[in-house]
Amino acid sequence: MKVLVPVKRVIDYNVKVRVKADGSGVDLANVKMSMNPFDEIAVEQAIRLKEAGKADEVIAVSIGVKQSQETLRTALAMGADRAILVVATDDVHNDIEPLAVAKILKSIIDEEKPGIVLAGKQAIDNDMNATGQMLGALTGWAQGTFASELDVDGDTATVTREVDGGLQTIKLKMPAIITVDLRLNEPRYASLPNIMKAKKKPMDEKTPADYGVDVTPRLTIVGTAEPETRAAGIIVGSVDELIEKLKEVGAV
Repeated sequence: MKVLVPVKRVIDYNVKVRVKADGSGVDLANVKMSMNPFDEIAVEQAIRLKEAGKADEVIAVSIGVKQSQETLRTALAMGADRAILVVATDDVHNDIEPLAVAKILKSIIDEEKPGIVLAGKQAIDNDMNATGQMLGALTGWAQGTFASELDVDGDTATVTREVDGGLQTIKLKMPAIITVDLRLNEPRYASLPNIMKAKKKPMDEKTPADYGVDVTPRLTIVGTAEPETRAAGIIVGSVDELIEKLKEVGAV
């Protein structure tokens, strides 16, 4: 069984994001980029499936700028077998929208015929949380989102989902689309020998045109702004004073 894992190049989660002075977007100049953390968890889970003998090959896919090959090399260093890079734009500020990504992934699925697709539940740059669901609709496959536990047994996948009311466990008939949450696993660090080996692993380079997909944006960003500064808290000396302050706030 093949496992397909889409990965995205995003601003490293440790970096403080800065908005451009003109409000046209996020400043990416000299900013450290890395793999989307949720996608990293998906890669780790795919590798664990292979190590457990439940998968034969792990294929990492990235859709975006040419620099995304660095993100794919990280996935290969972690243990993925090969990679597919779809160069969809030359502008690092141009974010390929979920529907276009899902259409490209659908075409790759038709070619590779994986038994399961493991993806991050969302990307930390735009928080769309839509690609996995759209891909499920395009393929007609079963889908399990926000997975915190996953067990694959033959042609069945058991997924424990994190929902508002707690946890929900569902069984899916494979092939299936599964989007993963933070508590599924702890991704491994790529060792230096594996980083060196990753440079020799195959990486195919494609374009959206190869799959007949139009990636022209359907959304227009009107403006980007930083969140308002949070007001300072007030320290009170007693319960009575706290009650009075709450009354004042309630009266405003």
